[in-house]
Parts: sequence; structure tokens; C-alpha cells
Amino acid sequence: MLKPEPDVAPPATADPQFRADVLAGLARRPRAIPARWFYDHRGSELFEAITALPEYYPARAETAILRRIGPDLAALTGEGCAVVEFGSGSSTKTPLVLAAVAPRAYVPIDISGAFLRESARSLAAAFPQLPVIPLEADFTAPLTLPAAVAAAPKLGFFPGSTIGNLAPAAAVDLLRAMRTSLGADDQRGAQLLIGMDRIKDAETLIAAYEDAAGVTAAFNLNLLARINRELAGTVPLDAFQHEARWNDSAARIEMHLMATRAVSFVVAGLPFTFAEGESIHTENSHKYGARDARLLLRAGGWTPVREWLDDEGRFAVILAEALPPEPAP
Repeated sequence: MLKPEPDVAPPATADPQFRADVLAGLARRPRAIPARWFYDHRGSELFEAITALPEYYPARAETAILRRIGPDLAALTGEGCAVVEFGSGSSTKTPLVLAAVAPRAYVPIDISGAFLRESARSLAAAFPQLPVIPLEADFTAPLTLPAAVAAAPKLGFFPGSTIGNLAPAAAVDLLRAMRTSLGADDQRGAQLLIGMDRIKDAETLIAAYEDAAGVTAAFNLNLLARINRELAGTVPLDAFQHEARWNDSAARIEMHLMATRAVSFVVAGLPFTFAEGESIHTENSHKYGARDARLLLRAGGWTPVREWLDDEGRFAVILAEALPPEPAP
């Protein structure tokens, strides 16, 4: 099994929001820590490794769709847009979109600054005529895009079914924040290209989040390594194990870090105790049927325009527009 790799040099100052979220999450019942804190540099590397695993079908399915739809996407988005990618990571699918729509600029946004800059340099080398303007930020709230793209129509890009990591209410809030960030209310035009995973059999879903090589386990456990490194934690990593569960009533995969024995530790000077079998809920991955996906987008202020599926119907890529709200009858 892969193990999370600790950084040699800890940062001088921990992110205060990371500290607040971890302490609140460990104190609550049931215990839960927001999934966005997975993505330090090591976590981002491990997630990219997950996307290449044989069990992890979403990455292959979405990539196959994006390879196929280039001409349709170009026709639907028009010329001269700026592509804004939310949570860009290593941007492995981005070249397919950039090649298809030939934008005037590309703005990748990610919370992991070092990983963001690495991927931005790689894309700038691959598209030497394209202005690449990385933005280190938390995109879950409305943000101000760089001035260089302020006047351009925007195509938001949110691949990987990342929207599924959020509870439906939070997903709607995020979609509304994206609408604002892309300038939809300023009459400049905005579109959103988004990936959404479909509901399917539990065996396939669990395998995608509990791979045989242990990469997803290392990704999950890296959260505890980060807590130890950045928050003066003493969490014994060998006392926790990764577990993926299918919650059918909520239509989601849940990731947990389950205590394999009773354990006590300190984080940021505060003591915590876990009983054997108690877990930290670290991530959700909601799956959507076709109507569910469209309703979610409409609730977030987006009108679906076109939808594409992979050959097996496992995954959907949807293009939506930020149209004015429909008047009530």
C-alpha cells in the first residue's frame, strides 16, 4: 500500500482556515473535515495518480467525451472566449478544451499554489501563443478574475465530477458563485462546461474509490499527515485506515478514515480521543441521474444546452449557459 509522504520542511504558518476546519471537524459528531483540504502539493500529486488507475473510470470516460466533442464545443462556444478552469489541478484534460475552442486566454484557478504554477507552466509551453494567467484562490466563493479577461465572454470549465464532492445545497451555492465569478450578471455572456458522474452499480463505484494499489488510501491518509505537519499534530497514521462506502439513500460514495483501535492525539495543542471503529468523514462523491443533474444546474442559475455521454453511459459532460431567470407563471 502506498503511504503519504511528509514534506521535509513544514510551512512557517498554517492556513488559519485549515486549522479552524480541522479543529471544528474533529470536535463535532459525527466527525468530518472538508475535502478541499486534501489538496496540498502531495495530495494533488496523489489525486492525479488516482485518475490513471484502472478502477477509476471517470477520468477515462470524461477524457473520451472531450476528445470526441471538440467540433461541437467550438460551434457552441464561439470565438474569443476566455477559458476559466475551477480547481485546475494538473489540467490534464484542459488541452482538449483549449485546442477545441482556441480561447483568447486561459485562467486556471486552484487552492494549491505550487501545483497550480507547475501545471500553468506546462500548459504555457504547450500553447505558446495563449496567455496563461494562473490564479491561486478558493473558488467556492465569488472571486475577481484577472483584468486581462474582464471584458471577454467566459467559458467556465469544471471537469472530473468535482461538483459531486459537495452536498446538493453547497453545490447550488458553488454554481451560483461560479455564475458571479464568470460575469454572468454583467451581460458579457457566460457558459459552463461541467463533468457529472452518473449513478451506477455499487460494486463499480466502490472499486473506483478503494483501488487495489492503495493510491486512494494514501490520498485519504495524507490529510492526517498534513494535519501533523502543519498543525503540530500527533495523529498516529497507522491507527487509521481508508474506507469507501456507498450511501444509496444519498446517492453518494463516502470516504472515511476509520480508527482501527482506540487512540488519543493532539492537534494544535488540543486533545482528541477516538474509539475503535469511529471515523472521520473526509469526502462525498454524489452521483447524478440525467434529470437530477439538469435540476441541480438550473437551481444554480445555469440552463443546460447540450449533454454528451461516454459510450457506456457512465459519465456526462454538460454545457450550460447563464441565461436570465425564467419569469414565474
